[in-house]
Amino acid sequence: MFDLIVKGGTLPDGAVADIGIRGDRIAAVGRLEAEAGRVIDATGDLVSPPFVDPHFHMDATLSYGTPRVNASGTLLEGIGLWGELKEIATVEDMVGRALDYCDWAASMGLLAIRSHVDTCDDRLLGVQALLEVREKVKDYIDLQLVAFPQDGLYRDPTARANTLRALDMGVDVVGGIPHFERTMQDGAESLRDLCEIAAERGLRVDIHCDETDDPLSRHIETLAYQTQRLGLQGRVAGSHLTSMHSMDNYYVSKLLPLIAEAGVAAIPNPLINITLQGRHDTFPKRRGLTRVKEMQAQGITVGWGQDCVLDPWYSLGTADMLDVAFMGLHVAQMTHPAEMKRCFDMVTQENAKIMGLEGYGLGVGDVASLVVLDAGNPVEALRLRPDRLCVVAKGRVIVERSRNDARMALPGRPGTVRRRHLPG
Repeated sequence: MFDLIVKGGTLPDGAVADIGIRGDRIAAVGRLEAEAGRVIDATGDLVSPPFVDPHFHMDATLSYGTPRVNASGTLLEGIGLWGELKEIATVEDMVGRALDYCDWAASMGLLAIRSHVDTCDDRLLGVQALLEVREKVKDYIDLQLVAFPQDGLYRDPTARANTLRALDMGVDVVGGIPHFERTMQDGAESLRDLCEIAAERGLRVDIHCDETDDPLSRHIETLAYQTQRLGLQGRVAGSHLTSMHSMDNYYVSKLLPLIAEAGVAAIPNPLINITLQGRHDTFPKRRGLTRVKEMQAQGITVGWGQDCVLDPWYSLGTADMLDVAFMGLHVAQMTHPAEMKRCFDMVTQENAKIMGLEGYGLGVGDVASLVVLDAGNPVEALRLRPDRLCVVAKGRVIVERSRNDARMALPGRPGTVRRRHLPG
């Protein structure tokens, strides 16, 4: 007897199987004839582990237009605007916006999120707010928090002390922004300091690293070095890495093996990277996305991040990680079927690996969290960004949606159309 069976779904690897759930764990996978308290018919539909976002800013989300919009569309104006917003934000406001976003995320099957939270605020309002949100959503969303000194660990006079306070309060991951320090030397020193803090506390590291068009911004090299020096392999991520888009190819040929040897993961954010980068260019205009395929060829773990939704840096967004992967495959030119499948994996299993999620997947003993999509396989899911017909979080059905076929009134044509089509 199972509490729930998801029947007849197509798994990301193409296998067709039933998934039996007891409590909050997957108890069986295969052809199941047992009874269940409830059966979800997923015949012909893709059943995936939940989507995962390893890079987001939940303290700023859904604030677009407050107190004004980012007129230039640049990263630096966005940072300045966020500074204005912090002055008028409250804990209640941040909690409300973050919970609204978590509702969006749950509806899209996005059940694990790593959010950076600004520690350049002596009140630490964002930290208080997101710790409260983490507790409120823990039964259905795994929310991992990064202590992020937005204005620079050393550039802001109280950022280092506040970052330590945030970690003491229970924030999970050590963050930083070395390219925003006053000098390259300060940036490198901040990485040494932050990695030592993480090593001492047994924490992960996630650095906003080289989010610039400057090809001489090479803090990723220092991050890889400090990772190896302190034995942090497998626990460190470099987010953005947009300067690599503009770097000399010879230097990159040396850099990529170093990143791979250090076990540093990469988190490009395609929607935001191609929006914010290249703003100083005329033509040809750089798009700023880092070297995704080249890193993957070196064995580096790479995942797609969403970064922003309706905030000082980005005026759009839907909490749909398939939108992120769809943009990523276009900008990175990952259009071979195997590469498109890899893009789907980058918003599921690769991101789960970056976040260190335990019990993630569709195997026996894994946490019973999954998504049923109105698509036949991962590539079709990327093409359609389809409805999530059912979302199960830790053994409980939390979202259901009726299949939404378009109704047509055309002589001699079908009465409905769904746009699903599997070649061959």
